[in-house]
Amino acid sequence: MTTSTTTLFETEWASWQHAREDQLRDPLGFLSLTGLHWLTDRPERLPGVPGTWWVTDDKVFITAQPADRLEFDGTGIAGVQILTPAEGAPGLTVLHEDRVLEVIRRTGQYAVRVHDPAAPTLLRFDGIPAYAPDPHWVVEGRFVPFDAPQTVTTGAVVDGLEHHHTAAGTIEFRIGEVTERVIAFGEPANLRVLFTDATSGVTTYPAARSLAVDAPDSDGTVRLDFNRAANLPCAFTDFATCPLAPAENRLRVAIEAGEQNPRLGRSA
Repeated sequence: MTTSTTTLFETEWASWQHAREDQLRDPLGFLSLTGLHWLTDRPERLPGVPGTWWVTDDKVFITAQPADRLEFDGTGIAGVQILTPAEGAPGLTVLHEDRVLEVIRRTGQYAVRVHDPAAPTLLRFDGIPAYAPDPHWVVEGRFVPFDAPQTVTTGAVVDGLEHHHTAAGTIEFRIGEVTERVIAFGEPANLRVLFTDATSGVTTYPAARSLAVDAPDSDGTVRLDFNRAANLPCAFTDFATCPLAPAENRLRVAIEAGEQNPRLGRSA
């Protein structure tokens, strides 16, 4: 690779990384989370959250008074409000002044995630630690589609929760002398790999990293740029419900590329 090509490679990676960091600076994104409160069938007041909250018949009930300043769908909540969030989807939004109370459903359980633009995690954020970009970690693989999409179930960083992924096929590739094969989620035109490797729990976040993969060529060839292996939200906050990597995607090799564990601070 020539000097000019290397410079372009590093510039493109830096642009990608800056976009990642800008996304995390969203004042109501994952870094703004200050709480994750699981609901029960008993009406309860949640710590620091106005109103009374509970679940009945797969519906979330909220009771509030005008003085609580809760708002849903542009209207203040006065009395009882019923919400029905979808399984695994982004939550329904209840506003409280500058905060967003996100009502979510995960594995049949319901919770309220609190987003606060004044969250210490957001205010302290100064970037994502990462390995220096290296073209060595751009490898070629071969995508083999399944005859039909398959559902793969993984655990989550929260005990008792599950994630159900649509798997499109497998990708086989080599790192040095080692051949690896992973399951790819999504659709062939928009693949994603959740994986761990020998750096997981050492320099990178232990649960999983995510790698987006461009659409395969006509012969199934794909390009895996591990320099763009990205952390899931749970690497930054205790209030996310991210999936674990499937057992098939636990690589034997050390992928010393991509984003590192932000909980360890900057290193390497």
